[in-house]
Amino acid sequence: MRIVNVVGARPNFMKIAPLLDEMRRRPGIEPLLVHTGQHYDVRMSDQFLEQLGIPEPDLHLGVGSGSHAVQTAQVMTALEPALMELQPDLVLVVGDVNSTLAAALVAAKARIPLAHVEAGLRSFDRSMPEEINRVVTDVLADYLFVTERSGVENLRREGIPEERIHFVGNVMIDTLLRNRERADTLEMPSRVGVRAGEYALATLHRPSNVDDPVLLEGYVSVFEEICRQLPVVFPVHPRTAGSLEKFGLLDRLRRIDGMYLLEPQGYLEFLGLTSRARLVLTDSGGIQEETTALGIPCLTLRENTERPITVTEGTNRLVGTRPAAILDAVGEVLAGGGGEPRRPEYWDGRASERIVNILVERVGAAA
Repeated sequence: MRIVNVVGARPNFMKIAPLLDEMRRRPGIEPLLVHTGQHYDVRMSDQFLEQLGIPEPDLHLGVGSGSHAVQTAQVMTALEPALMELQPDLVLVVGDVNSTLAAALVAAKARIPLAHVEAGLRSFDRSMPEEINRVVTDVLADYLFVTERSGVENLRREGIPEERIHFVGNVMIDTLLRNRERADTLEMPSRVGVRAGEYALATLHRPSNVDDPVLLEGYVSVFEEICRQLPVVFPVHPRTAGSLEKFGLLDRLRRIDGMYLLEPQGYLEFLGLTSRARLVLTDSGGIQEETTALGIPCLTLRENTERPITVTEGTNRLVGTRPAAILDAVGEVLAGGGGEPRRPEYWDGRASERIVNILVERVGAAA
């Protein structure tokens, strides 16, 4: 059974790593890895592949950056002949990036069975490019692997046949549990110059947040206020760095006493920082899940989330984008105790095993 696994951006790598490990353990499965090159920076790609033990891709498409339409089209153009040559029994995609959508379209039109890992997540906000990618990929997929029960309900409501839906848990948590001890040995807080449990960790990367000068200036103001109470560690995404420079905010950020600006971090380094933080401020979906599993309070700088279980069962709180609301939430976290590690159903480190079992049973029988 030949499975082509398609990745393109940093969030994909944490999801594909345990799946490749599990596939390689199974006789009769030939897993191939195709990297589209959507994230091509060493800091955003190569370092993650190395740390997570992901083998050198069998094929690198070298697509690079571009608008959503250009990037998606370039992945499709490069991937189509590759799939025709490889003749896989299945194409597997993860998450919701442009590479996921592009691979789903190519596989569906080539009539190659398609599996989508992390299916069913919905923010119900069509202004998010990721939401469009998720919805379209789920319509096309033959095997939809779901991380939380809200995803099952979303897919049912959208008319996806029941036999395609599989609630298996969260492969991101598989990766986290396998790497937690390694990350802790790095002693990241002391390497940065802060004390464990006595700093806030911040990430910003969504265009809706960092491309808006008013919102971005508001976040800088929030960091100024937080730094009066505890340090803020801020690994700066390349897109965010460009916006800070463009809007004349980077020097102001650098002048804040207690602000620690870092280059983008590897997976282990960032996990080491997340696991020891007092709280996390983010607009990332995956970090909402990781903080839930780690028991770290998370304030999400968005009006919605496609991962509601992180709010209903986890440590996540949607605080929106207004500085006053963010600072109120920070104050409440600092006045209270820390969270407890939460393990929603099937977030037990065995999601990849469940997925591969299903593929062996269903796809293997037909191959």
